[in-house]
Amino acid sequence: MSATPAPKPTPAAAHASRRALRAGAAALLLLLTGGVAAPAALSAQATQGQARTASLSAAATRQADARQDPARHDAPGPAPGPVAQDLAPATVARLDAAITAAMKKDAIPGVIVGVWIPGRGDYVKSFGVADQESGTPMKSDLHMRIGSVTKTFTVTAVLQLVDQGRIGLDDPVSKYVDGVPGGDRITLRQLAAMRSGLYDYTSDPKFLDALRTDPQRTYTPQQLLDLAFAHPANFAPGAKWEYSNTNTVLLGLVVEKIGGQPLHTFLQQHVFGPLKLTSTSLPTTAEFPEPHAQGYTPFTPNGTVAEATTWNPSWAWAAGAAISDLDDLHSWVPALVDGRLLTPATQAQRLRTESVGVPGVSYGLGIADVNGWLGHNGELPGYESIAAGLPQQKATLVVLVNSDVDRGGSYSTTIGRAVTQILTPDHVWTLPSPAQVGENRD
Repeated sequence: MSATPAPKPTPAAAHASRRALRAGAAALLLLLTGGVAAPAALSAQATQGQARTASLSAAATRQADARQDPARHDAPGPAPGPVAQDLAPATVARLDAAITAAMKKDAIPGVIVGVWIPGRGDYVKSFGVADQESGTPMKSDLHMRIGSVTKTFTVTAVLQLVDQGRIGLDDPVSKYVDGVPGGDRITLRQLAAMRSGLYDYTSDPKFLDALRTDPQRTYTPQQLLDLAFAHPANFAPGAKWEYSNTNTVLLGLVVEKIGGQPLHTFLQQHVFGPLKLTSTSLPTTAEFPEPHAQGYTPFTPNGTVAEATTWNPSWAWAAGAAISDLDDLHSWVPALVDGRLLTPATQAQRLRTESVGVPGVSYGLGIADVNGWLGHNGELPGYESIAAGLPQQKATLVVLVNSDVDRGGSYSTTIGRAVTQILTPDHVWTLPSPAQVGENRD
């Protein structure tokens, strides 16, 4: 960590910093914590408590075809390049226009969008630039940091151990991890469902200042927990829903202890490998496979925008440090939604969602239901993502953005909303923006 004190951030910079890190390990929505004023754009509360096991194998087949399709290209700037797709030309034109308009309005540097709807068509395009300095165009095969989409992998690993009979969802976390305040009353289920009450370490002001000053610093899971446990719990276990990255860090430690190997190794052997997710990893350093997009963030001491591409994501670890690409997420979403790596009974528990206090949005075990879309979003300095499936149409949606500057609201939500308003108007991906929920709570 630098020995030179960082300049005191301006109010605007402090707000940007809190937003970047709380959404930071990216989240489904730290934005939803606290007193929520639900935006009118959200539809009625999504159906909860149902296991959705519709097979999306056709989407996986489409992806395999797309990998080998030499006609698929990407173009720089706001104008998209040619792409193999079979949606109606008028629909494609509307999507192109909506995404381009959103990017122009909010000055979004680069976007990758993939939507696959069996029987209707595919839409896979990239827009803008991967590198603002060089003008290198965004392309759909670039690696991206995916933030809290990582949680879907970590919780899957936990549920695999449940299926093996090695742990129980209603076991107290104290059975596996020492030193958790009230850990004898906090279950693994409550951790996965964001209902533990444990303080989110990414809300700690000193942590935020330290990370702004030295984004290359390496954090251990225990250091992250120490930050969290220095604060009292926010509420009794199970009392309500509140997003906390502390929960998923604890689950990562449970996987390591019971799985008998580092989390990144367990995920590679039991999640990434079986599904052939060859571009997905949980790095243990700032490593970033080529090719990748540059990421842009205002999470700096004075709020100026900087490149965060090589910043060390160790502070996010099990909650948000993963790297992936469009093709891998296209494969992952159907497997996540239909429970391909789990028993039907365990998948049913995963998808038993409960309200987070916002109409249309509920949360299960490491998975969200946003107006019928099942999956997760992610955000950490420089990058934002959505990876979700709509079982009713066996559809898959992936959005990848190389910035979290977020003028006008979360960029990933802006793009996800624009796309789903056109393709699935009865199931629009939309989440509150920080301004709507009073995210400034420090």
